Amino acid sequence: MERSVDVLIVGAGPTGLFAAYYAGFRGLSMAVVDSLPETGGQVTAMYPEKMIYDVGGFPAVRGRDLIKGLVEQAAPWEPGYLLGRKAEHLRDGPDGLDVLLDGGDVVHAGAVLITAGIGEFTPRPLPAGDGWLGRGMVHFVPSLDVHAGQDVVVVGGGDSAFDWVLALEPIASSVTLVHRRAKFRAAESIVREARQRGIRMITDAEVTEMRAGADGALCEVLVTPKGTEEPAVLPAQTVVAALGFTADLGPIENWGLEIDRRAINVDSTMATARRRVYAAGDVAAYPGKVKLIATGFGEAATAVNNIAVALNPEAHLFPGHSSNAE
Repeated sequence: MERSVDVLIVGAGPTGLFAAYYAGFRGLSMAVVDSLPETGGQVTAMYPEKMIYDVGGFPAVRGRDLIKGLVEQAAPWEPGYLLGRKAEHLRDGPDGLDVLLDGGDVVHAGAVLITAGIGEFTPRPLPAGDGWLGRGMVHFVPSLDVHAGQDVVVVGGGDSAFDWVLALEPIASSVTLVHRRAKFRAAESIVREARQRGIRMITDAEVTEMRAGADGALCEVLVTPKGTEEPAVLPAQTVVAALGFTADLGPIENWGLEIDRRAINVDSTMATARRRVYAAGDVAAYPGKVKLIATGFGEAATAVNNIAVALNPEAHLFPGHSSNAE
């Protein structure tokens, strides 16, 4: 497959989705590529049910609802979504840039806008969960309803682990948190809320075995304390392994960009060291950078407006206000 667009956006998180809308507003054709199978990036994968409080105009907005709104905002401009695909190689083309995707497909683009967030992230494994992924163990909870009435064991001690515990507690039959240390890494406020709700927490212990029932499905887990206490057997139809993740930029690191600590250096136009390659959102770095979703929205608009001029020098940098668009 070969596809030609004005802008290829690499990353379908909030910044990339807003960039797709803004590219359409500027009259540019665009495609959005992401290694994840759904739009939303880290928000969809890690905290779709979590409330977000730092997006302008929303006192609070659920992660899933924010992504839904961004997809709807971009929809009139008909972005081409290439999900579950990796942008592997970047090379100069006759009229811009060629991006080679895994599988050999090529996207010809006038410019590339990288909105890859923290890059490709890989969940840290739960040793006892080897072979259980997708058949009782998950790393993320895209839909709470799937776990209604289940016994759920959440493994971890960070913010994500407590987010899942608090979100699942009202609908699950039971929720238990297991953490290998005595102290939690999560914010004290959410730890306090979990305690106030009476959620069971087992510390200084690990899930050491996952067991199947007669039907082959997960039915219980063995939790082994570090001390002399006897192991406990807990009912479980789902184990959420919220142990954090590792992240890197993957193939982007070999695209001839200036990279510092997994972030791409950009100038005030959001341009990188390579011609017609721009970056916005958490992946972009410059002095005084503040990593917020709101920041990414502004950077996406800045990048797209400068891309519009780079592709057509007669275009105006400032397009006018969207409220004036017909």
